[in-house]
Amino acid sequence: MSTKSDVRILLLGDPGVGKTSLILTLVSEEFPEEVPAKAEEITIPADVTPERVPTHIVDYSSQEQDEETLQAEIVKSNVICLVYSVEDEDTIERITTFWLPYIRQCRGEEHSNPIILVGNKSDLLDFSTMETMMPILNDFAEVETCVECSARTLKNISEMFYYAQKAVLHPTAPVYNPEEKELTPLCKKALTRVFKICDLDNDHLLNDDEVHLFQVYTELKRKCFNAPLHQQALDDVKSIVKRNITDGVKENALTLKGFLFLHTLFIQRGRHETTWTVMRAFGYDDRLQLTRDFLYPKIMVGSGSTTELTLQGIQFLKMVFNKYDEDSDGCLSPPELQNLFSTCPVMPWGQDVNNTVCTNPNGWITSQGYLAQWALTTLLDVPRTIEFLAYLGYQYLHDSQVSAIQVTRDKKIDLDKKHTSRNVFRCHVLGAKSVGKTSLLQGHLGRNLRYLATLEKEHLSTFTINTVQVYGQEKYLMLHEVDVVVSDMLNPTEMNCDVACLLYDVTNPRSFEFCAKMYLKHFIDSRIPVLFVAGKTEYPAVRQDFEMTPPQFCQKFKLPPPEDFACLDKINKDVYIKLATMAAYPHVRDVVLQNDRLFMKIGVGLAMASVFGFIVYRITKALR
Repeated sequence: MSTKSDVRILLLGDPGVGKTSLILTLVSEEFPEEVPAKAEEITIPADVTPERVPTHIVDYSSQEQDEETLQAEIVKSNVICLVYSVEDEDTIERITTFWLPYIRQCRGEEHSNPIILVGNKSDLLDFSTMETMMPILNDFAEVETCVECSARTLKNISEMFYYAQKAVLHPTAPVYNPEEKELTPLCKKALTRVFKICDLDNDHLLNDDEVHLFQVYTELKRKCFNAPLHQQALDDVKSIVKRNITDGVKENALTLKGFLFLHTLFIQRGRHETTWTVMRAFGYDDRLQLTRDFLYPKIMVGSGSTTELTLQGIQFLKMVFNKYDEDSDGCLSPPELQNLFSTCPVMPWGQDVNNTVCTNPNGWITSQGYLAQWALTTLLDVPRTIEFLAYLGYQYLHDSQVSAIQVTRDKKIDLDKKHTSRNVFRCHVLGAKSVGKTSLLQGHLGRNLRYLATLEKEHLSTFTINTVQVYGQEKYLMLHEVDVVVSDMLNPTEMNCDVACLLYDVTNPRSFEFCAKMYLKHFIDSRIPVLFVAGKTEYPAVRQDFEMTPPQFCQKFKLPPPEDFACLDKINKDVYIKLATMAAYPHVRDVVLQNDRLFMKIGVGLAMASVFGFIVYRITKALR
């Protein structure tokens, strides 16, 4: 299906070549005895054109229109039919001496709008002028083809307008270089991406099942329900490839080389629509760029909502991971990661990704880390997730990328109903300089201080994300190190979190004061649960230079007691569990400070109540 909403065809040429007669003959299917100076613009409805696109046909008359009008029509047109009389050499000569240079003057030297040369009055000659036209086709890249016709005998009239329409909807220039007799670099790049997406098992071959799925998908996108390619027809296609090129078929399956050859052959035989059907099915526009609608389908996210991957989205991303994890070791080596994103214009993740999610000892992203990074991207920048799902071929196996995204309900509703279905929680980590925020973030990935000392500081990330078990359920906890730089003030974005972690250093007597002031200034009246964390507890603690001790402060403001955190060798992971639990159950935060065990009991009770409620719901539904 074309990306064009309609086609505008302009007929140009010297007076008397038969422009108006061609239009009137097309409409009435008979040669007009009386021909006006100019035909009125006509519109052919979509349902009577081969490509199902409305087509406007515009005449030009130098007797009735001035040069300004002519220039405006040239600019507005999608394709120009440049008409000459096959019996009049002057009109043929004027094609190159006036009309083609004039059109370039109006549209620019590098314009790519197609031009069809139309030799009218072929009934008056016993020979063809096509050979005379060939040098023009070679010298002017915008000239698509040449057709001879006769308005008087109706010869090739409908074909002429079909060629014009086809030149707009299935242009040659973007996909094929006639001088080199090969596909353009952009076309090769697009078809290579299509091949990789359709090669579901990543064996660099399209087997018969993959070819059938590919054909069904392209026909469905075209809204054309032709019968699937029969096995005999597919075998014939492979035989043609075998006869013409080496390495086009391997193990009875099409290689990339064979796939590209087939499209070259289609275009050389005038079947541009076959290649364009594929291009448009996979999201490309007339310039072979992926369309904005394809990359960014609309999704509405309320101010109090967040975005997560649906089960379908997760399963697709797992499939992509397994496809490119060629050695099945559960990790993506640098070449495997590069190959995974080879259908994308750029690598979506920078070098800091290795310090944002879990990796193996070689620094390669694990399956767990890979999914965590997508969870992070979806939470912080959902348009980017949607965009890269398109690059990776999500629509080939599913509907629009929107089906991969879950928009959660407003957080206020969760708080009022004392229940959330969210699986990804945001924790902002605040603290004075050098209190150990980076250590806390990297500890979330299982990395202790000794490991941290080996990392390159310029590649450290202010984000980390990993899974945490909350009452038997796996949740994602994202930690974000917030750098408070201006008057200890937090902007709305920095306050937008599910739980806040205020980190102080037990060896620094001034560090708790910073946290206490941050709490009193920003969090005391908010509904955001807060956990004070005492860092560097592997070292002797000093008295904090503040009017209250940290435990006293927490008790006064009904906060959980400070949680100890150490990561010199063994990492205290309880802090991450508590942060995730507080994010998931913010409504019970006032109970936490009185009795930590009571908090745990309440949490378990809530989980059991949810399960019990679900069972009651299922039984009630079954009895209806």
